[in-house]
Amino acid sequence: MGFARRLVAMLAMTAAVAVVSPAQAFQPGDSLPPEIATGTRQKPLVETLREMVVTANPEASRAGAAVLAQGGNAIDAAIAAQLVLGLVEPQSSGLGGGAFLVYYNAKTDRLTTLDAREAAPGSADPKRFEGLSFADAVESGLSTGVPGTPRLIEEMHRRFGTLPLGDLAARAVALARGGFEISPRLADSIKASDRIPDDPTAKSYFFNGDGTPKGAGILLRNEEYAQSVMALVDHGNADAFYSGPMRDDIIAAVKREPRPGDLAAVDFDAYRVKEREAVCGKYRGYKVCGMGPPSSGGIAVAQILAMLEPFDMAAAGPNTARSVHLYTQANRLAFADRNRYVADADFVDVPVKGLLDPGYLAARSRLIDPDTDMGVAEAGDPPFKTGMFIEGVHHDLPATSHMSIVDKDGNAVSMTTTIESAFGSGRMVRGYMLNNELTDFSFSAGTPEQPVANRVEPGKRPRSSMAPTVIFDQDGKLRYVLGSPGGSAIISYVAQSVVALIDWGLDPQQVAALPHSQNNNGKAPATLLEAGTSVTDLASELERRGHAVAPTELTSGLSIIAVRDRRLLGGADIRREGLAAGR
Repeated sequence: MGFARRLVAMLAMTAAVAVVSPAQAFQPGDSLPPEIATGTRQKPLVETLREMVVTANPEASRAGAAVLAQGGNAIDAAIAAQLVLGLVEPQSSGLGGGAFLVYYNAKTDRLTTLDAREAAPGSADPKRFEGLSFADAVESGLSTGVPGTPRLIEEMHRRFGTLPLGDLAARAVALARGGFEISPRLADSIKASDRIPDDPTAKSYFFNGDGTPKGAGILLRNEEYAQSVMALVDHGNADAFYSGPMRDDIIAAVKREPRPGDLAAVDFDAYRVKEREAVCGKYRGYKVCGMGPPSSGGIAVAQILAMLEPFDMAAAGPNTARSVHLYTQANRLAFADRNRYVADADFVDVPVKGLLDPGYLAARSRLIDPDTDMGVAEAGDPPFKTGMFIEGVHHDLPATSHMSIVDKDGNAVSMTTTIESAFGSGRMVRGYMLNNELTDFSFSAGTPEQPVANRVEPGKRPRSSMAPTVIFDQDGKLRYVLGSPGGSAIISYVAQSVVALIDWGLDPQQVAALPHSQNNNGKAPATLLEAGTSVTDLASELERRGHAVAPTELTSGLSIIAVRDRRLLGGADIRREGLAAGR
């Protein structure tokens, strides 16, 4: 079948997929935060019987659900959803960025994790950002690494896909050519961006002729994006992005003033998607699995949960002073270890085994005083480590996107995808934004005797906090698929969600609406409480326990699926435009 006919068929299928009726929410008790108990912060819980897609944008969720309805699997749906997200949510992810994939194959009972993190050029050195402010570094060409998302799409489709790539691209191409309405969230991001006006291509796309930002409801068309997606379809792989004119356009955009970057053709030639070993930990008998280095997400989530296991979090209840106190203490300890030890494992001997050692984590847990904040935590001394590292300074901004998918055969995708900060480096090429991922490296390098693990090095991938997660029960059956955007706060959002699902018995939509609290072991103030929610009512009690608290906007983007017997329950974060869809 030709692409045009496949496109028509795909559009018909997309139109036929609808969000199913809300399911009956669980009622775990009267101790719920008032927002959850009253439903004032809830979207409806969605229930399906066969398959489900939850993403941060309705168009992407519908595209993924249409692929599943067409007979595709979870990987097919993820590719379709990603191609649409890069168009309708360009501030968060796209072909100019990277991603981490956690994929569970139900037939083989195998977990595969793929690292498509952006890579530094071969000319990079530890002094790359020396003397630059963070803002200047982001906006420079120095911030952009070799994109990984196009190669990831190729790798996913080659290894696990079932439908023709043209079918998976159809909805993204149709929306790019026919137009899509700017969503309120995208409109707000355009209005808030201070980088788009500096790039002529991006400005002409996102701004009106009179210089004002385009608002919600305006129809956007993006023929260049359609052509970029079709390059994947026509080649059947991502070679067009990593060689020839498309690659050269990326290099040229990175080399534009101010502060040109140094990406070169050889860097694109060298880029590979890497299969990594999954990081898994135990919590209340469940097996919680995620992404290993260069992501710190899987390790930190596992550490937080292990350190909380000795405490009765179920009795403490959702968002009480006790549960928030205990949770933030475990946060402190995990982030102290993360900041010192975790980086790209191809360059640093990350002591994953030691950081997850049960004896080590039990000792770390005993540092938690049930009644008093510990203050800034120090990194521990895990077993099996080699080398001496010191903490570096880096910034990890809350952008990014996430999707969770389960298909009719029980295969599951948890994929977090990003271009780093909103609109990445602010440089647009062929219909998509380029990342500023290299600012996730530490801006300080340390010394040769005591280097910073996450320092810049040639070909290295910067540390991430992305935490795509899948959870299995005591019998090895898939039970939860989840993840979130949010910069370094991703770790806290995901770990809190696991506690809420397992200890507090909340359903996925209740979890996605739960007010957040976290502590990333910052110097001061440390304990963050989500502004405008009931969790801020705990401030006085937490201060009596020694916390310095700060009401803060905490914009997670959780996508959660729970597998319940023969049902799938889905929740999408109330803070974003996400949608759970399927059949």
